[in-house]
Amino acid sequence: MSLLKRLGKEEGVQTPVKLPKTLTQTTLKISNKKSAMEIELHNYLVDELKKHKQVKDDQLARLIRELSQEFFEFEGDRLTFEEKNELLKVVESELTGFGPITKLLDDPDINEVMVNSPSEVFVEKNGRLLRTDVSFRDDDHIKRVIDRIVSPLGRRIDESVPMVDARLPDGSRVNAVIPPLALKGPTVTIRKFSTVPFTVEDLIRMGTLSKDMAMFLEACVNAKLNIFISGGTGSGKTSTLNVLSSFIPNSERIVTIEDAAELKLSQDHVVSLESRPPNIEGVGAITIRDLVRNSLRMRPDRIIVGEVRSAETLDMLQAMNTGHDGSLGTGHANTPRDMLSRLETMVLMSGYDLPVKAIREQISSALDLIIHQARMRDGTRKITHITEVLGLEENTIVLQDLFLFKEKELSLDGNVEGEFSSTGIRPHFSDQLEKLGFEISSSWFEREW
Repeated sequence: MSLLKRLGKEEGVQTPVKLPKTLTQTTLKISNKKSAMEIELHNYLVDELKKHKQVKDDQLARLIRELSQEFFEFEGDRLTFEEKNELLKVVESELTGFGPITKLLDDPDINEVMVNSPSEVFVEKNGRLLRTDVSFRDDDHIKRVIDRIVSPLGRRIDESVPMVDARLPDGSRVNAVIPPLALKGPTVTIRKFSTVPFTVEDLIRMGTLSKDMAMFLEACVNAKLNIFISGGTGSGKTSTLNVLSSFIPNSERIVTIEDAAELKLSQDHVVSLESRPPNIEGVGAITIRDLVRNSLRMRPDRIIVGEVRSAETLDMLQAMNTGHDGSLGTGHANTPRDMLSRLETMVLMSGYDLPVKAIREQISSALDLIIHQARMRDGTRKITHITEVLGLEENTIVLQDLFLFKEKELSLDGNVEGEFSSTGIRPHFSDQLEKLGFEISSSWFEREW
């Protein structure tokens, strides 16, 4: 006797109930009928919409509903009103949105959408990963959604280019990988961005930083200090960069450089540049480094690089050292000290055989401040370090922490508890801030540790 049967008899555990064969077949027939009707409606609408080429986006949804009613009059006589509405929503999301994940992208509480395979769709909600009941029909269904995302951007994904980075119209970041690289099937990862950019008040309310830290950073941005934001993946670097950018005076000319345009600046004088991958012949690529070099000839008051990953680091450091003060950028690192090590490595990727001391001199003279942000165990994002770069002493770049987040413990509900505090050290550039009219509050630098 099997273990399951023995447990069921001895301990009163019920064995799984098998559905009657006829009932299972009936359920499958209903499911197949809905799928077939969905495909028929989709194909009908595609053919009909080709006849209305001048339809504007705001009129498209209304036209789809009108055409669907015509279809249901002939084909949907055995569908209930609720089934027709459900079918229409599914097909409408296919034509005007991004298929089954449209409702996930519309949910403001969801930060990230991850499609691992047609039957595996996960989301990050309130800092935690959750599996959803959303699914795709097959691999081709996912590929059609990917094509809908990348085609308007002039990008493509196929066997010759099986990976692509893109963005949605609202600025959300998209990464897609298809077979043979993705073994389970096409994989899509979408990092959502708020349609309304976060403000500094939002970050304070969410506990990302304290009010004193926000006032200090605003003074540093206005004083045109060169600031770098470090942190891990998903730590909120871009959101913080957006907030810091909002402190830049409206009278300055800003040039932003990104792989996929995500920054949303409110100033009047903003030039946004975006890199370009190679075309189908493998030529025509425009890298971040090319854009950084070109930006120097665009008379920028500020240069903002969304993320440095490679050889463009050398050009950015040289820009900071040649009069382009107030520049901002982000990079991946675990600590402020690690960020310096990564910058050294990325400078060496430029192909120049520079001595380590020369690289460190470039970094120490270019950067004034490093802001490190981390994603905590409970999913919240916090600025854990605001660190001043003091300069080079012998062969070591000297750092000095100004503000820190001190983690205490996890609360009963699993939330990280702690406090933001100054280290009691006044920055070396405080005189520079005061000369420009920014008053340094003594309360910011009272030792609390």
